[in-house]
Amino acid sequence: MNKLYFPLLLFLCCFTGYAQITGKVTNQEGTPLAYVNIYLDGTFSGTTSNENGIYNLELSETGNYTVVFQFLGYKTEKKTISVTALPYTLNAKLTEESTTLDEVIVNSGDNPANKIMRNAIEKRDFHRSKIREYTADFYSRGLWRIKNAPEKILGQEVGDLGGGLDSTRSGVVYLSETISEITYKAPNDFKEKIIASKVSGNDNGFSLNSAQEANISFYDNTISLNTKLISPLANYAFNYYNFKLEGVFYNDRGDLVNKIQVTPKRPKDKVFSGFIYIIEDSWQLYGVELKTTGEAIQVPPIEELVFRQNFNFSKKEQLWVPISQTIDFAFNMFGIKGDGRFTAAYTNYDFSPSLEKKTFTNEIVSFAPEANKKDSIFWSSVRPVPLTEEEQNDYIRKDSLQELRESKPYLDSLDNVRNKFGLGNLITGYTYSNSYEKWSLNIGSPIFNTNINTVQGYNSTLEASFRKNTGESFGQYWRIFSEASYGFSEEKFRISGGFQQKFNNISNPVLTVSGGSEVAQINSREPISKTLNSITTSFFERNYMKLYELDFAKVSYQQELFNGFSAFSAISYENRSPLYNHRDKAFLIDWDEREFTSNNPLQPNNENSAPFVEHEIFKISLAAKIEFAQKYLSYPNAKFNIKNEDYPSLTIRYDKGLGANIREYNFDHLRMNLLQEFTVANKGELGYSITGGTFFGNEELSFLDYWHFDGNQTRIGTSSNYLGKFNLLPYYALSTNKNYVEGHVEHNFQGYILGRVPLINRLNYNLVVGAHALSTEGTAPYFEYSIGLDNLGYGKFRFLRLDYVVSQHNGNHKGAFIFGLKFLEIF
Repeated sequence: MNKLYFPLLLFLCCFTGYAQITGKVTNQEGTPLAYVNIYLDGTFSGTTSNENGIYNLELSETGNYTVVFQFLGYKTEKKTISVTALPYTLNAKLTEESTTLDEVIVNSGDNPANKIMRNAIEKRDFHRSKIREYTADFYSRGLWRIKNAPEKILGQEVGDLGGGLDSTRSGVVYLSETISEITYKAPNDFKEKIIASKVSGNDNGFSLNSAQEANISFYDNTISLNTKLISPLANYAFNYYNFKLEGVFYNDRGDLVNKIQVTPKRPKDKVFSGFIYIIEDSWQLYGVELKTTGEAIQVPPIEELVFRQNFNFSKKEQLWVPISQTIDFAFNMFGIKGDGRFTAAYTNYDFSPSLEKKTFTNEIVSFAPEANKKDSIFWSSVRPVPLTEEEQNDYIRKDSLQELRESKPYLDSLDNVRNKFGLGNLITGYTYSNSYEKWSLNIGSPIFNTNINTVQGYNSTLEASFRKNTGESFGQYWRIFSEASYGFSEEKFRISGGFQQKFNNISNPVLTVSGGSEVAQINSREPISKTLNSITTSFFERNYMKLYELDFAKVSYQQELFNGFSAFSAISYENRSPLYNHRDKAFLIDWDEREFTSNNPLQPNNENSAPFVEHEIFKISLAAKIEFAQKYLSYPNAKFNIKNEDYPSLTIRYDKGLGANIREYNFDHLRMNLLQEFTVANKGELGYSITGGTFFGNEELSFLDYWHFDGNQTRIGTSSNYLGKFNLLPYYALSTNKNYVEGHVEHNFQGYILGRVPLINRLNYNLVVGAHALSTEGTAPYFEYSIGLDNLGYGKFRFLRLDYVVSQHNGNHKGAFIFGLKFLEIF
């Protein structure tokens, strides 16, 4: 028990010893007010009250001060005090702001709110442009709670989620804080240096809170939250919102503040609702109280997001700037309900910093040395928003239990529960873990690894792997993997496996050595999955998957050589043998007018034919991927890359076949790909992919080494988008060993169009249009055009998509519906 009491006493002593000015903020009835801004008059030195209304305001010395209490919906209060000794207690009771319309002359010809909003929208760019650069201190806190969590999901033990759940299956499962120095320069240069980072229950942990993620400006046209939400101050806001003037009041500076109610014109649009506060004459934001839903941002587990922003006035810049922000959220998925909050506070703004050209690089987040080693004394002295009792208890409990939870007896006890085998493991697979030694043994699902094809008949694969984590972070490891399969119709057993090691999480170097014997698809892009082929073969007598036997030995290595430039290399020996059907009878349903085709896609009606002659060959592959202007976050033990959507990614790959025992099968293949996906303002997301390639050297290479396109003959789509895919092109119809180019474009309007259609907008569907083109040397061009609906489903389960696709080739036209089952992408 002493181990628990000592840190508690130490924490409380530190908490009060650095309080400086401390107190509680309530309303007139004594109810605590959370997230009130408290600051010294005329400065950006301040703090924010916590959920219990408690605040701490640090002072550098005693003296006379004017303390300002500012909170939306309440009158700003200033208290002048003489501080002769610290800590100093200063409580405040705020009075609700009474708004009135008496100051407003209502013209029957116009809504007064509309005039205010037009002025604010017109001045939006002007206010944004006034902040050319600044530095500031930034504080963030993230909190997740769970309520009444189930003990199992799909037969798998949930556990206590890192000690966060109590006996009622409720509690704090994530709590972290950061102290940062941030630097900004218009239009979009940003840099954050994290001085201190703290994660409850992990004294080596690094918080994932980020100042850039918290940098939400409603002066922008759109707000990025998984998708693009329309700001009430957007240039086109009147297309999405109705505005109503709720009333006006005067702030402590004598400014007239307009309280504007924001209501969506169409409730299913990607919009907000709530209130914004606009200063009269200058038309600047004074505060924000807006909310949106998970349905709007198309993250179904999220039920609601509530944004609150408070601003303070800079006399020098004549500008209102944010000093605090909170984002409250609630979620519900698979029976797990909870809520949380992200808190941000900005202090010590400097709008005239001395910045150099080298101040900004592609690194936007970095950590100071020992950032995660700060003690409770440090945190008590710098934390601008006091901890609540719940948060204090979580730190104390988890920190005191950390040593226990890392001990062998405790981890073994957890493993004893998690390692129990259940019937659900037949679907999900089974993992046996030794958490203390940081290793695990995984066996794949016997159900999803049992499939059907006409070459092997019924076939079953046993997948097994052993993984050993070698660093503090999960992504540093070595593993041994193997795969053994047996085809019952061909009565043949095959086994393959290998070794893989990932050396670090910064440049992500991965070495893989593998070999053995396996059945592989002739089209190495694997356009049809084993699961989907089993369905079409069993129920529709369509054996689309074409296979060959591969005996191989391979070594590959990949690494990011420098930011934005990754390289891949591989060398392999391959012995390739053609395979033939061993099953010519229907498996489950016999269609009288159909029969299985041969395993040779070039001669589908000739059972005894093969697309190539058995041969041996060596292959060398070299590839490079360039992510232009890639930003990244530098953690002490990891690097997280952030794709810059303003630029495409470029991939260049060269494959060479040499040393073949059939000389004509040696080959050279060079190809390039450009891929980009980006947001088009409020009009959704546009993506395109362009691939071009050429073969040189021998023209009689093996059909295996042709460039095979990602076609589809099943009428089932299995990916989230169709960039790089043809939905009506037979798998091997236009395979080529000559020059080729293919292009794909797809635009997901994400509610921009359907959100404007009455009744339909309540369904929250997305309109998607696409076009696909292919040209190969010596053949007529192939085209596809599609229009469809995405985000189909019910409630929180929206994994479906439906498209109507029309193809055109050699004067022939074909049309069909494609049913997108996006969850099949994982199989």
